[in-house]
Amino acid sequence: MLGFLSARQAGLEDPRRFRRAESTRRNHPDVHKYSVETVQWYPHDTGMFTSSSFDKTLKVWDTNTLQTADVFNFEETVYSHHMSPVATKHCLVAVGTRGPKVQLCDLKSGSCSHILQVVFAGHKQEILAVSWSPRYDHILATASADSRVKLWDVRRASGCLITLDQNNGEKSQAAESANTAHNGKVNGLCFTSDGLHLLTVGTDNRMRLWNSSSGENTLVNYGKVCNNSKKGLKFTVSCGCSSEFVFVPYGSTIAVYTVYSGEQITMLKGHYKSVDCCVFQSNFQELYSGSRDCNILAWVPSLYEPLPEEDELIPESYRNTLSNSSMTKTKSRLNPAFEDAWSSSDEEG
Repeated sequence: MLGFLSARQAGLEDPRRFRRAESTRRNHPDVHKYSVETVQWYPHDTGMFTSSSFDKTLKVWDTNTLQTADVFNFEETVYSHHMSPVATKHCLVAVGTRGPKVQLCDLKSGSCSHILQVVFAGHKQEILAVSWSPRYDHILATASADSRVKLWDVRRASGCLITLDQNNGEKSQAAESANTAHNGKVNGLCFTSDGLHLLTVGTDNRMRLWNSSSGENTLVNYGKVCNNSKKGLKFTVSCGCSSEFVFVPYGSTIAVYTVYSGEQITMLKGHYKSVDCCVFQSNFQELYSGSRDCNILAWVPSLYEPLPEEDELIPESYRNTLSNSSMTKTKSRLNPAFEDAWSSSDEEG
C-alpha cells in the first residue's frame, strides 16, 4: 500500500517548502482586495490561471506578465470556482457565491453566459463549493449551505439531474433530512479521479462517498471528520495509486483516508497553523498543501517501506540459536508505487 507519510518519515528533515518565484505586490493595480479563495491553472496549458476572491471578482491572469486578461464582477461574495479538466467544446468557469445561483462564466465571450437556478430544484442558500466531473465535461456538482448537493447537466434547460439524499430515499427518516446530503452546511466536494464517485464534507463532521451516476450514498464510514471551516473546505483525492486516498485539512494537520474503505491511514504534520487547501499532483505522486503559516509544503511518498524487525517475528527460544549474519537482512522494501510492473513475454512463459 502506498504510504503517504510526512517527509520526516521518508528520510527528510522537513517537507519541502517552496520559495516564492514571483507574485503580485499589494500595490499592484490588479491585486485582489480581500481574501483569495480559489486559484486554478487553465487545464490545457500554464499560460493562464484564474483566481476568485471575497472582493466579488473572478480574475483571469496572464502567467507571463502577471496582468489580468479579464475580470468577472459579481453582486455577491465569491466562495469557489472551477474549470472543467476535460472540456474541449466549452470554456465555462462555474462560480459559487453567497447567493443561491450557480453562475457559469464563458472565457471565450467574457460574459456570464448561464445561471443554474431552477424554481423548486435550485439551491436555497449560498453555494460553498463547485466541481466539474473529470469524466463528462457537461456534468457539474454543487454544494450549498442548505445541506444539499446537486448534480447538473449544463446542456439541459432544466439543468438539475440529481439532488443527493443521505438516506437513499428511505421514507422512515426524519422529514428535515429528506433530500439532504448532510445534517449541516456542505462546504466541500471532490470527484474521484475516474469521475465515478463524488466525495462531500459537511459541518456535521461527516464525509460521504456517492455514486455519481445513480446518486446513491455508498455508506462508507470515515468516522468523525472534523470540519470547523466557515467557508469552503478545499480537500483532494489521489490519482494513480494502487489504493486511492483522500486528503482532508484538519487544523494544522492533514488527515489521510482510503477512499473506498474509510480507514484513516495517518495524519500529516508539518504546518504550524491551519491548513486551508490541498492539491494532488498525479504526475509526480505528490501532495501540496497551503496554510495560514504562509508556507506551501510538498509531501512525497517514501521510496522504501519499513519492514518489521526480523527478531520480532522469531520465537525467543529459537532466536538465540541464529547467527548474527542470518539475522541481518534488509529492513525495508521498495514502495509498490515505485515498482516496475513491466514483464517480458519470456518471463511470463
